[in-house]
Amino acid sequence: MTKPLIVVTGASSGIGAAIAKRFSEAGHPLLLVARRVERLAALNLPNTMCRAVDVTDTASFRAALKEAEAAYGPVDCLVNNAGVMLLGQIETQDPEEWQRMFNVNVLALLNGMQAVLADMKFRGRGTILNVSSIAGRKSFPNHAAYVGTKFAVSAMSENVREEVSDSGVRVMTICPGAVDTELLSHTTSQEIKDGYEAWKDAMGGVLVADDIARAAAFMYDQPQNVNIRELVVAATRQPA
Repeated sequence: MTKPLIVVTGASSGIGAAIAKRFSEAGHPLLLVARRVERLAALNLPNTMCRAVDVTDTASFRAALKEAEAAYGPVDCLVNNAGVMLLGQIETQDPEEWQRMFNVNVLALLNGMQAVLADMKFRGRGTILNVSSIAGRKSFPNHAAYVGTKFAVSAMSENVREEVSDSGVRVMTICPGAVDTELLSHTTSQEIKDGYEAWKDAMGGVLVADDIARAAAFMYDQPQNVNIRELVVAATRQPA
């Protein structure tokens, strides 16, 4: 392959699928992982390995990485996109929803970074692009536990960036505002979902997934000695 391997987690829909399409159009071989492997296959992208992997299963993720690297060479960019947004009020929300968000949004992201960092540091190059959120920078109603996971993503990304910067490896964070994806559908409270949809309508619509994908491709495409550490992307009319 003339271009290096890109790995995208949570690539079966939304931002992950859009990022996969952008990198494929640029000529990169891909490893796409998600639980819904049939959706990955339906993207029908060339030079792409699709694997049914729950990102909380570290062993399965590492096995998929090893298989993809045997076919396409070392990972040059890991896009940690997999995430869950379960909105709710702390006094009434099921604590299992908090656990699920921290497992996927935080612990799986740490495991993903750990799986690729040693080799990237050894080679003196590589990029980790972590998808955080504008909720990793400020609070929103009904978002307390979710905000906690995304503040963690943003903080951990900056901390690891400092730790590996001298090795030539880049750690970047992209923080989307409201985007039209399936993410909201995971929330169990219909009242909260209705309020969120009304908020989106009040600002005249929100971003689409490809808006974030274009930004992600721009970040990665900078020379290796240029690191766009954090990028916040939101609809112009999104007030917060």
